[in-house]
Amino acid sequence: MEKSLSVGIKRGFAIQKLKKNKEPKVKEDQSGYYIYTVNEGVKVYFEDFYAFLEEVEKRCSSELRSLKEKVEDCDLRCEETRAYYCARKIIVEVILKNVYGYYGDDSSFAVIMTPWCFGTVILEKVENYKERLSRGKLPDVNLPEYPYLVLRYIDEIYKKTLLELLELPPEAFSIKWQYTELLKRFSKVFSDVYANLADIFELVTEYN
Repeated sequence: MEKSLSVGIKRGFAIQKLKKNKEPKVKEDQSGYYIYTVNEGVKVYFEDFYAFLEEVEKRCSSELRSLKEKVEDCDLRCEETRAYYCARKIIVEVILKNVYGYYGDDSSFAVIMTPWCFGTVILEKVENYKERLSRGKLPDVNLPEYPYLVLRYIDEIYKKTLLELLELPPEAFSIKWQYTELLKRFSKVFSDVYANLADIFELVTEYN
């Protein structure tokens, strides 16, 4: 039976699809199908990656239900408490949104990564959310009338909350700069390739 998340999203690269796939990057050994990841060059088994996302979804779904109840039951006069719950709820929802996206994506093998790399992706997403919220460019149904308090709590708790819900060690986020630098290198390579192709196209055009 094909595995899926609790919301019905199926694995982007299920076993049946991997069996039919002719991509040389995908290999198989006694432990299953694996790939050397695009961002890290690390061996990751497809089963391990999807199992990780399934466990994260379980924790986050349970946490989200609990937070929704707490927000509803919280006295409106307890602004600090409500702001904390809202901040944590936003972080949980960012995680879930990306779990759903990465789990069902079958467009590129770049979605397969280690838990540490996935953690840095979510960290970046939350930081982007935080920045947009601070500039007033992010209307959100989660936000009460006092968004500053929510922003303050997101800033205070997001790293600890991510480590907790993803079950990662603190050092997982210390390598964020490595991924950022790697992506910059990829961007430079692609820019150079594009420039070279443009030069070749220009020469061919002139020759013709």
